Amino acid sequence: MSFADAAQVRSSGTSVPAPREQSAAVQDAVAGLAEVERATQALYDVVAGLDQVAVRGPSLLPGWSRAHVVTHLARNADALVNLLTWAKTGVEHQMYPSPADRDADIAEGAGRLPQLLRADLDAASQRFATAGRDLPPTAWEAEVTYPHSGPFLAHRIPWLRLREVWVHLVDLDSGVDFDDIPAHLVEDFVDEAVGRFADRADVPAVRLDVTLPDGRHRGWELTAAGDPVTVGGPAAAVLGWLTGRRSGARLDGPVPTLPRWL
Repeated sequence: MSFADAAQVRSSGTSVPAPREQSAAVQDAVAGLAEVERATQALYDVVAGLDQVAVRGPSLLPGWSRAHVVTHLARNADALVNLLTWAKTGVEHQMYPSPADRDADIAEGAGRLPQLLRADLDAASQRFATAGRDLPPTAWEAEVTYPHSGPFLAHRIPWLRLREVWVHLVDLDSGVDFDDIPAHLVEDFVDEAVGRFADRADVPAVRLDVTLPDGRHRGWELTAAGDPVTVGGPAAAVLGWLTGRRSGARLDGPVPTLPRWL
């Protein structure tokens, strides 16, 4: 199946109809699913331009080609379907059987031809969209577990997928950077990235002075311990540094080295 054919499949309806009355959890989930749909289209547009040479080229992730990143995004969609299934049925479905199985699936898929990579990504993205669209409203308040952060409520699952798509779009190193993330999402992305460093002993004391896309300034602290240094700059540059994708060259102040955020 070509990516043009896949686009016809995608157009068959991934939007989530809004009930007349929604709980806060359902509203959050529906908003997240709509954002995922838009981000996925941006992802398709980039992946459609990757030929055989480009997909074998290096991504921004050490040791991973662009094909590894595309395959990871497909497997992440399926992994999050497992969490949606858990929320729907109440029966535990972990994202991956094991870290080794996850890595093996990515390595295997990364060897595929570009058209097969695209078809795999499209099919997995469709499975996620369908699972989200069909989830009963009450299931969005079910508790599931994410390997990196422990228990959380299912209405946050779309936002996990959204973060995954945008960060790995940058990792594809094919014309998308953190400056391209929609402005209304950026503050939450920084907030979530900062939260990954909370209560970690290996994190230096840093006070962030971030300029958001709308011109506002907001501060964060990576850790409350020690005498913090102040690092300032535009939100996109801060995100690149926090996630380990950028060096911090566009930031002001003494920029320490951070441990891995995930």
